[in-house]
Amino acid sequence: MATPFLAVMLAQSILDIPAPQPGIRINYGDSPQQFGELRLPAAPGPFPVVVVIHGGFWKAAYSLDHIGHMAKALTDRGVATWSLEYRRLGDEGGGYPGTFEDVITGINHLRAMAESHRLDLTRAAVTGHSAGGQLALYAARRISFLRAAIALAPVADLARAHELGLSQGITAQLLGGSPTEQPARYRATSPIEMLPLRKPASLIHGVKDTIVPLALSERYVEAAAAQGDHPGFIAIRDTGHFELIDPRWPNWKTVAETILNHLK
Repeated sequence: MATPFLAVMLAQSILDIPAPQPGIRINYGDSPQQFGELRLPAAPGPFPVVVVIHGGFWKAAYSLDHIGHMAKALTDRGVATWSLEYRRLGDEGGGYPGTFEDVITGINHLRAMAESHRLDLTRAAVTGHSAGGQLALYAARRISFLRAAIALAPVADLARAHELGLSQGITAQLLGGSPTEQPARYRATSPIEMLPLRKPASLIHGVKDTIVPLALSERYVEAAAAQGDHPGFIAIRDTGHFELIDPRWPNWKTVAETILNHLK
């Protein structure tokens, strides 16, 4: 149980507290949203690197600022982080295919940065939260040098998310139609449709998540096992949606240690 002081502190959402000092801003494209923030540990390197992809149901209203706290906390534990911004719904070129192209291009830009910033791409993983968890699993399937994916409360089944009407039918906006209208797009982007992943993965989800239901992760893990994958799965009691990216949360160490263990 949280102390009274901690309870008061956590009453303010991670979305509402000021963003931390940004990392090194590096553009990977010409659009205003095509950039990332690179944070490096205070050590000689070379560093393992974690790509961090923020959520917000793929909407332009949500930027990478709020996940900066998580990225900084991981960097404080000795890993480089590449927090990725990308075109989203409401941005020119956002949605399908631009959002997905940006994530792939932005992660692959690490190859151009590796030598100058002492990044060890043999120890590279991707993590993402909510919609960013979907993008993390998508990217892990598409990019060979990513050795693992850690998805936090991911929208891991886009067709089921549409059936549930998450965020007022946001997946239809993202992909230009329903699963019936755009079946090929759902097959090409929905993590559950892209199985097997064929690399290590972990999914972490709050049991009390009312934004992205726990059942989406459960469905993914069950389908992965049927395809010969065996992702780790941690369902955390008394936990909602945003605690998973909040370093102030007492159980956040579970998230951090899961990510770090995939880099060993």
